[in-house]
Amino acid sequence: MEHFTFIERITAWSNQYAWLDMFLSLSLLILLAILTNFIAKKVVVRGIRKVISKLKFANHDIVTQHHVISRIANIVPALVIMNGIVAIPHLSVKIISLVQMAAQAFIFLTFALAIGESLNIFNAIYQRNPKSRNKPIKGYLQLVKLVIFVVCALMIIGTFLKKDVFTLLAGFGAMAAVLMLVFQNTILSLVASVQISSYDMVRIGDWIEMPSLNADGDVIDMSLHTVTVQNFDKTFTTIPTNKLVTDTFRNWRGMAQAGVRRIKRSIFIDQSSVHFMNKEEQQKLKEFLLLDQYLNTKQEELEEFNLQLSNQAVYNQRRLTNLGTFRAYVEFYLKQHPGIAQHQTIMVRQLQPTSEGLPLEIYSFANTTVWKDYEAIQADIFDHLIAILPEFGLRIYQAPSGSDMKVLAQHSVHAPNDYLLDRTKSHI
Repeated sequence: MEHFTFIERITAWSNQYAWLDMFLSLSLLILLAILTNFIAKKVVVRGIRKVISKLKFANHDIVTQHHVISRIANIVPALVIMNGIVAIPHLSVKIISLVQMAAQAFIFLTFALAIGESLNIFNAIYQRNPKSRNKPIKGYLQLVKLVIFVVCALMIIGTFLKKDVFTLLAGFGAMAAVLMLVFQNTILSLVASVQISSYDMVRIGDWIEMPSLNADGDVIDMSLHTVTVQNFDKTFTTIPTNKLVTDTFRNWRGMAQAGVRRIKRSIFIDQSSVHFMNKEEQQKLKEFLLLDQYLNTKQEELEEFNLQLSNQAVYNQRRLTNLGTFRAYVEFYLKQHPGIAQHQTIMVRQLQPTSEGLPLEIYSFANTTVWKDYEAIQADIFDHLIAILPEFGLRIYQAPSGSDMKVLAQHSVHAPNDYLLDRTKSHI
């Protein structure tokens, strides 16, 4: 009886101080919520993660890295507060209702975040599949997330307004035009993502070049709204997804699939060095292993042709030129080079002459797409051609430099007449 009397006295005393009774009850409720949160996070969640880590399946590490379970565990203290707030004495009905609605909104948001983390896990597992480069699904998952968070927002609004979600949707129907304006970029990005995926325009890992946005590098990420490109200077360019449909860009995937890369570079020949070859020059060039058979065949062809023009002037007859022989040599050289893809086009051609000389273009394909190896093959070819060009009596055009002007000034000062006479003879 003494115990009951003591409790009655405490109850009577606390009834005199309503705020103290309410404060103590709230403190107990908050402590209970903290305790349940600690048990859920430190005991239950850790236990589940340890169980998952011990399971023998391929993607258990991805599941443990994300926070789906811990987010779901946040619901426990919210449920404690939502159901325990009713037992707090001396609280008004409005405050109790407001706390319950806030806890319910928190539960809705927690569920939405947990579903979003689950979609992240699904995307991470999918990206381990080699086929994911051809068909990325990150954009579609982001659209699902957007829908989930929109529904979550409607449910939270409906909770505070005490209205059904479908009633809110009916009210938002009148705002369809405004919503389309707000989500204009999302709609355009969704349509662009579908087109990119359907036509296989871009994949993760593709090298794309988009000069309008200064993008030149590898695609490292494709989402609903943006495509991220890591440029070769290690910077990043973010391209709106719909720009890949509306604007022009170059995709180098075909080069990578073919395993070859084009070489298209010119040597500018000084046109004044082009001339007919005499017998001594031809005999000298026959020492070249690649030209021996060519010169013999070409000589027989020209002799047979010139027999038909025996009555005409010698200038009308066909004769070997050093430039034509050099073109033949370059083509033979490319066909023997180990770095050139022999099953692709190999061509040596003349372009339109310019004031800077006669461009002799080498058009072929290196048998690799590795940037460093490609540049080494290209440099090796042109090193050889530039070095052997004087053997054919040809010169590379090069604009006069400061040293050329200095030599010219020195000659003009010391022996102007002799220098001008020598220059005149060299042109003649």
